Amino acid sequence: MLKYHSKEAPETAKINKKRVNMKVVVKIGTSTLTHQSGNLNIRRTEELCKVVSDLKNSGHEIIIVSSGAIAMGTGKLSLPERPADMPTKQAAAAVGQCELMYTYDKLFSEYNHTVAQLLITAADIRDEERRHNFSVTLVRLLELGVIPIINENDTIATEEIVIGDNDTLAAVVASGASADLLILLSDIDGLYTADPNKNPDAKLIESVYNIDEELLSLGGGSASHFGTGGMKTKLHAAEMCMGEGCDMVIANGASPDILYRIVGGEKIGTRFYSKK
Repeated sequence: MLKYHSKEAPETAKINKKRVNMKVVVKIGTSTLTHQSGNLNIRRTEELCKVVSDLKNSGHEIIIVSSGAIAMGTGKLSLPERPADMPTKQAAAAVGQCELMYTYDKLFSEYNHTVAQLLITAADIRDEERRHNFSVTLVRLLELGVIPIINENDTIATEEIVIGDNDTLAAVVASGASADLLILLSDIDGLYTADPNKNPDAKLIESVYNIDEELLSLGGGSASHFGTGGMKTKLHAAEMCMGEGCDMVIANGASPDILYRIVGGEKIGTRFYSKK
């Protein structure tokens, strides 16, 4: 594994930023929540909620940015693949979002945690007053001990007002909440020097201290036909976080207990170190 993207780690970079209690944003990708069919991966989702509940019990503040509404709606409507047209996408999202929140509410309730749903669009982010109101609500929910679960409002989002992907949304949330750490759970282990599916010599980049054009060139498209993000969106999310003093980790969500190790300070996946 490559320890640094740059030849040397900047003096300002902090190798160990572990704190007793942190504010952590966990972005859960579609591929982590669902099977290839689009139906819920029950075992993994149950484990995710258990681990997040335990992290919250230990004193951390947790915010979830969850994908999966369109995929789950696609599965529940028995559609053969992710819809391509906007009306069907919105219909699938409307069905899937109900299923998604019902599942989260049921599972987190088993561990005595309350969840709240926040659905936003790009307009809520671009408008200063609406973004402020969103941040105030988010902070208050955390003060009340609630686990906020955030997604883009796909039922009304169009190409003109869409945020585009939940990697970007997660970075916006992490910035607005002044989070210490953003964890992107996906179906990949982290950032590689090349596509590991095509190049057997590809190496995992363990630590990144700065993002330049060379690094951005490693971005690609979404590996999942149900997802919307890709490595390029994750790198742009990292840029946003690093500029706001928030570390970011890209890790594989196949084993949810990996969250313990990441929050505990272990080097898992690819970690992007902020200059804070």
